[in-house]
Amino acid sequence: MLAAPFSAIGQASPSYPSKVDKELYADSDFRGKAMPKLALEKVLNGSMPDTRGKVILIDFWATWCGPCVRSIPEVNEWKHKFEKDMVIIGLSDEKEEVVSQFMEKTKMEYTVAIDSQKRMSKELGIKGIPHVIVVSADGIVRWQGFPGLAEDKLTTEKLAQIIAASKANVK
Repeated sequence: MLAAPFSAIGQASPSYPSKVDKELYADSDFRGKAMPKLALEKVLNGSMPDTRGKVILIDFWATWCGPCVRSIPEVNEWKHKFEKDMVIIGLSDEKEEVVSQFMEKTKMEYTVAIDSQKRMSKELGIKGIPHVIVVSADGIVRWQGFPGLAEDKLTTEKLAQIIAASKANVK
Protein backbone atom coordinates (compact mmCIF):
# COMPACT_ATOMS: atom_id res chain seq x y z
CA MET A 1 0.00 0.00 0.00
CA LEU A 2 1.37 3.44 -0.91
CA ALA A 3 1.63 6.08 1.76
CA ALA A 4 -0.74 8.99 1.27
CA PRO A 5 0.69 12.51 0.90
CA PHE A 6 0.55 14.69 4.01
CA SER A 7 -2.40 16.75 2.78
CA ALA A 8 -4.42 13.64 1.98
CA ILE A 9 -4.37 12.49 5.59
CA GLY A 10 -5.32 15.84 7.05
CA GLN A 11 -1.87 17.14 7.82
CA ALA A 12 -0.25 20.17 6.28
CA SER A 13 2.81 19.73 4.11
CA PRO A 14 6.06 20.40 5.96
CA SER A 15 7.00 24.07 5.99
CA TYR A 16 10.22 25.97 6.37
CA PRO A 17 11.00 27.64 9.70
CA SER A 18 9.54 31.11 10.09
CA LYS A 19 11.90 34.01 9.50
CA VAL A 20 12.89 35.38 12.91
CA ASP A 21 13.69 39.07 13.26
CA LYS A 22 17.23 38.94 14.64
CA GLU A 23 20.69 40.40 14.21
CA LEU A 24 22.25 38.56 11.29
CA TYR A 25 25.79 39.93 11.68
CA ALA A 26 25.71 40.44 7.91
CA ASP A 27 24.88 43.37 5.66
CA SER A 28 22.66 41.27 3.40
CA ASP A 29 19.66 39.16 4.39
CA PHE A 30 19.35 36.34 1.86
CA ARG A 31 16.59 34.47 3.75
CA GLY A 32 13.88 33.66 1.22
CA LYS A 33 16.15 34.64 -1.68
CA ALA A 34 18.40 32.73 -4.07
CA MET A 35 21.73 31.65 -2.64
CA PRO A 36 24.75 33.64 -3.82
CA LYS A 37 26.97 31.78 -6.27
CA LEU A 38 28.94 29.09 -4.47
CA ALA A 39 32.55 30.26 -4.61
CA LEU A 40 35.23 27.86 -3.39
CA GLU A 41 38.92 28.25 -4.10
CA LYS A 42 39.88 24.73 -3.05
CA VAL A 43 38.37 21.77 -1.22
CA LEU A 44 40.92 20.54 1.32
CA ASN A 45 39.53 17.11 2.21
CA GLY A 46 38.39 15.20 -0.82
CA SER A 47 36.35 16.63 -3.65
CA MET A 48 33.26 18.78 -3.94
CA PRO A 49 30.22 16.67 -3.03
CA ASP A 50 27.20 16.43 -5.32
CA THR A 51 24.67 19.00 -4.10
CA ARG A 52 21.88 18.21 -6.59
CA GLY A 53 18.57 17.67 -4.80
CA LYS A 54 20.12 18.28 -1.39
CA VAL A 55 19.99 20.92 1.29
CA ILE A 56 23.31 22.76 1.60
CA LEU A 57 24.69 24.12 4.87
CA ILE A 58 27.60 26.52 4.46
CA ASP A 59 29.47 27.33 7.67
CA PHE A 60 31.74 30.38 7.41
CA TRP A 61 34.40 29.80 10.06
CA ALA A 62 38.06 30.25 11.04
CA THR A 63 40.61 28.29 13.04
CA TRP A 64 41.06 31.18 15.53
CA CYS A 65 37.30 31.57 16.19
CA GLY A 66 36.32 29.99 19.52
CA PRO A 67 32.58 29.56 18.78
CA CYS A 68 33.47 28.15 15.34
CA VAL A 69 35.80 25.52 16.80
CA ARG A 70 33.34 24.63 19.59
CA SER A 71 30.61 23.94 17.01
CA ILE A 72 32.67 21.42 14.98
CA PRO A 73 31.52 18.31 16.94
CA GLU A 74 27.86 19.28 16.44
CA VAL A 75 28.43 19.93 12.72
CA ASN A 76 30.11 16.48 12.49
CA GLU A 77 26.96 14.99 14.09
CA TRP A 78 24.71 16.80 11.57
CA LYS A 79 26.85 15.45 8.74
CA HIS A 80 26.22 11.87 9.85
CA LYS A 81 22.57 12.35 10.77
CA PHE A 82 21.61 14.07 7.51
CA GLU A 83 24.27 12.86 5.04
CA LYS A 84 21.70 11.46 2.58
CA ASP A 85 19.82 14.76 2.38
CA MET A 86 22.29 17.53 3.23
CA VAL A 87 25.79 18.60 2.18
CA ILE A 88 27.84 20.57 4.71
CA ILE A 89 30.68 22.83 3.64
CA GLY A 90 32.94 24.55 6.14
CA LEU A 91 34.33 27.61 4.35
CA SER A 92 37.33 29.54 5.67
CA ASP A 93 39.11 32.53 4.17
CA GLU A 94 42.38 31.54 5.80
CA LYS A 95 45.45 30.19 4.03
CA GLU A 96 45.43 26.56 3.00
CA GLU A 97 48.38 25.71 5.26
CA VAL A 98 46.66 27.16 8.36
CA VAL A 99 43.42 25.25 7.79
CA SER A 100 45.23 22.02 6.82
CA GLN A 101 47.36 22.12 9.99
CA PHE A 102 44.24 22.74 12.08
CA MET A 103 42.51 19.76 10.44
CA GLU A 104 45.43 17.49 11.37
CA LYS A 105 44.48 18.01 15.05
CA THR A 106 40.72 18.49 14.74
CA LYS A 107 38.34 15.93 13.26
CA MET A 108 36.17 17.63 10.60
CA GLU A 109 34.08 14.98 8.86
CA TYR A 110 32.33 17.27 6.39
CA THR A 111 33.68 19.11 3.35
CA VAL A 112 36.18 21.82 4.26
CA ALA A 113 37.13 24.44 1.70
CA ILE A 114 38.92 27.76 1.51
CA ASP A 115 38.22 30.97 -0.36
CA SER A 116 40.96 33.49 0.38
CA GLN A 117 39.19 36.02 -1.84
CA LYS A 118 36.12 35.92 0.47
CA ARG A 119 33.75 36.01 -2.50
CA MET A 120 30.63 34.60 -0.80
CA SER A 121 31.49 36.29 2.47
CA LYS A 122 31.64 39.67 0.72
CA GLU A 123 28.38 39.09 -1.16
CA LEU A 124 26.63 38.23 2.10
CA GLY A 125 28.38 41.09 3.86
CA ILE A 126 29.36 38.86 6.77
CA LYS A 127 30.42 40.92 9.80
CA GLY A 128 31.05 38.09 12.25
CA ILE A 129 31.66 34.36 12.37
CA PRO A 130 30.53 31.70 12.73
CA HIS A 131 27.94 32.56 10.10
CA VAL A 132 25.80 29.88 8.50
CA ILE A 133 23.43 29.75 5.58
CA VAL A 134 21.14 26.78 4.97
CA VAL A 135 19.88 26.46 1.41
CA SER A 136 17.01 24.21 0.29
CA ALA A 137 17.31 22.03 -2.81
CA ASP A 138 15.62 24.73 -4.89
CA GLY A 139 18.52 27.13 -4.18
CA ILE A 140 16.70 29.39 -1.70
CA VAL A 141 18.32 30.42 1.60
CA ARG A 142 16.04 29.11 4.36
CA TRP A 143 18.16 30.03 7.40
CA GLN A 144 20.97 32.54 7.87
CA GLY A 145 22.90 33.93 10.79
CA PHE A 146 24.93 33.18 13.88
CA PRO A 147 24.08 29.54 14.68
CA GLY A 148 24.27 29.92 18.46
CA LEU A 149 22.09 33.03 18.77
CA ALA A 150 19.40 32.37 21.39
CA GLU A 151 16.65 34.12 19.40
CA ASP A 152 16.99 31.69 16.48
CA LYS A 153 19.46 28.92 17.31
CA LEU A 154 20.31 26.53 14.50
CA THR A 155 19.33 23.11 15.85
CA THR A 156 19.05 19.53 14.67
CA GLU A 157 15.27 19.93 14.74
CA LYS A 158 15.38 23.07 12.60
CA LEU A 159 17.63 21.34 10.05
CA ALA A 160 15.26 18.34 9.96
CA GLN A 161 12.37 20.76 9.34
CA ILE A 162 14.23 22.43 6.45
CA ILE A 163 15.12 19.05 4.94
CA ALA A 164 11.52 17.77 5.21
CA ALA A 165 10.12 20.94 3.63
CA SER A 166 12.77 20.86 0.90
CA LYS A 167 11.88 17.25 0.03
CA ALA A 168 8.16 18.07 0.00
CA ASN A 169 8.67 21.05 -2.30
CA VAL A 170 11.08 19.48 -4.83
CA LYS A 171 9.25 18.73 -8.02
